[in-house]
Amino acid sequence: MKETIKHGLKENASQFWILVLVNAFVGGIVGLERSILPEIAEKEFLIDSNTAILSFIIAFGITKAITNYFTGKLANKWGRKNLLVIGWLFALPIPLLLIYAESWNVVIFANILLGINQGLTWSSTVVMKIDLVGEKDRGFAMGLNEFSGYFAVGLITFLTAVIAEKYGLRPYPFYLGIGLSVLGLLFSIFLVKDTRHHVAIETNESNNEKVKNVFWNTTFKNPNLSATTQAGLINNLNDGMIWGLLPLLLLSENFGKDSIGIITATYPLVWGLGQLFTGRFADLYNNKKILFYGMLLQGIAISTLIWAGSPIEYIALCVVLGLGTALVYPTFLVVIAKNTTPSQRPESIGVFRLWRDLGYAIGAFLSGLIADVFGLEYAILTIGILTIFSSVIIKFRMQNN
Repeated sequence: MKETIKHGLKENASQFWILVLVNAFVGGIVGLERSILPEIAEKEFLIDSNTAILSFIIAFGITKAITNYFTGKLANKWGRKNLLVIGWLFALPIPLLLIYAESWNVVIFANILLGINQGLTWSSTVVMKIDLVGEKDRGFAMGLNEFSGYFAVGLITFLTAVIAEKYGLRPYPFYLGIGLSVLGLLFSIFLVKDTRHHVAIETNESNNEKVKNVFWNTTFKNPNLSATTQAGLINNLNDGMIWGLLPLLLLSENFGKDSIGIITATYPLVWGLGQLFTGRFADLYNNKKILFYGMLLQGIAISTLIWAGSPIEYIALCVVLGLGTALVYPTFLVVIAKNTTPSQRPESIGVFRLWRDLGYAIGAFLSGLIADVFGLEYAILTIGILTIFSSVIIKFRMQNN
């Protein structure tokens, strides 16, 4: 059986594209909340503290980060497909909880389930695609994976805003989530195949040496892995701020739901679409330069948001932010895969994604706290400066890769 197994996108096309579609369902679940949950917090639950409103992102980020780590640890032992299916089981109650929630604590609990769902499903699809394609098409594969997920985030973000404008904040926007979670579960059970045999073959061909402590190596010791890990944390730190505070900033400027939906959807849509091209860049060009310029673009765009006034200006800055994020996201995973052994790759990806998604929680807490004390503009500017500083760390810490 092992003799018939080959690496490559063309050689594994059917499984690869099934996983691309599954990851679109994964991203769509996140998009349910992105444009309307901060408004639900203000209008239905009468929460006026930015830190309290962003508590749902903090719960999501911490849970997803921890789940990412254990998904990486358990991928070889339990199997990628099994973890994927378990992740979808956690998704099933999420839209129902958001529809019927009578307290903000229920919303937070739904986001804990969302963090578990995302950690299990997204991590599994990432690892499985890397398993399938091998070294040659790794960046392109990651670009397609992240495109499918984040394009779906943007699309569902926009659709929920449109539905909310026409039919109200609840329940109708969350009906999309019921369909997505059911489809994701069915596809994962009946169409997805595990990829452990691909790993066994690649392990025999790899020249990378195993390390004693994957966590320490990914977080601190290896200059390429550690520089990438800190950038991943800062990337999601600024994404957590955009997720929570951008809708509130637009509400404070009296933008309508349609405008807020378009603006908040622009960033993940550009992020998603851009990865159709930037994933291939990671295969062809210097990864260090891609990460440096991507983080720098993000930092400049975020820092400039505080001077925007019209919807066109916000949309333009969200396009720049999306392009910067599109440059770094598939490249993160390519660098991790390039600097680890196949057998330790899932754990290293899990460690990277642990720190990266802790950025959601740190970003939501930090930006919410600064916004409560000093105002929204100071919170946004602080996160923008941190993002620029992250690009400087890449410049001086990372080796050419």
